[in-house]
Amino acid sequence: MDDTDPRATTPTSGGGGGDSVITVIVAFVANLLIAVAKTVAASLTSSASMLAEAAHSWADTGNEVFLLVAERRSGRQRDVRHPMGYGKEAYVWSMFAAFGLFTAGAVVSISHGVSELRNPEPASDYLIAYVVLAVAFVLEGISFTQAFRQTRRNADRLKRRHLAYVLNTSNPTLRAVFFEDAAALVGLLIAFGGIALHQLTGSPVPDAIGSILVGVLLGVIAVVLINRNRRFLIGEAVPTDYRNRVLTDLLASAEIDRVTYLHLEFVGPERVFLVAAVDLAGDELEHDVAVRLRRVERSIESHDAVEEAVLTLSTADEASLEPR
Repeated sequence: MDDTDPRATTPTSGGGGGDSVITVIVAFVANLLIAVAKTVAASLTSSASMLAEAAHSWADTGNEVFLLVAERRSGRQRDVRHPMGYGKEAYVWSMFAAFGLFTAGAVVSISHGVSELRNPEPASDYLIAYVVLAVAFVLEGISFTQAFRQTRRNADRLKRRHLAYVLNTSNPTLRAVFFEDAAALVGLLIAFGGIALHQLTGSPVPDAIGSILVGVLLGVIAVVLINRNRRFLIGEAVPTDYRNRVLTDLLASAEIDRVTYLHLEFVGPERVFLVAAVDLAGDELEHDVAVRLRRVERSIESHDAVEEAVLTLSTADEASLEPR
């Protein structure tokens, strides 16, 4: 990072927070409309798969509220009691959303499917179910397209594979919306298959199995999201390409000759704590070196992705770091 240009940006692991808020709001509106429609359809058709999808959509709608809270609370400026800021609140609230998806979505869907297998009920008004599923697919598709475009744009900018970026981004709200919308589209196809087989065979078993499959799908997505948030909360190493780009930027500074130690830790979505041991250019007196170190630290912290930077001096016997 060129310390002479305060407008330069350090590589980040995700897109802007404003885009993420828009993505979450789009998902919230879509899921709320879908949840109401599915609930009405489930009551009219007595379809197990449709009821599972209604639970799925209500869980997603509640989750978007958690994700909006995550965006708002994690964006607060750091203070005396929180010297590294509030960024990790995003992982806490996103964890709540993932647990909500598991309990209100997966558990309800699976338990209802099992109940239907034990005490089957015939479904009716299949046309209503098909119309609601079609409308839901369109709305979910709009929400997923918004999440897909944002993640694709960010992945292309960072020259990463799309799915790898989504899994590893430090932005938990963006990851949650992407996977929840993808799961919603797959769940709608499962529900359609279960209802269609119920109509064709006259047996409620496929419909009940569809409900169970939707629940299993939600459970898998929830576990993935919970695990990703857990890893960021306890501290996960930044991706190698991210580290290499930061190291390259440091070495490109006219103030720095060598870097012998570099620690990068995510302290929130797209925000890192940077610690480095550097060999400054020239050979100045101790007082002048201390002033230069502080100036370089402030320059590094002017970049949007750096919450705090701490620099120390390298010793002559320490090996230099190179991008790997």
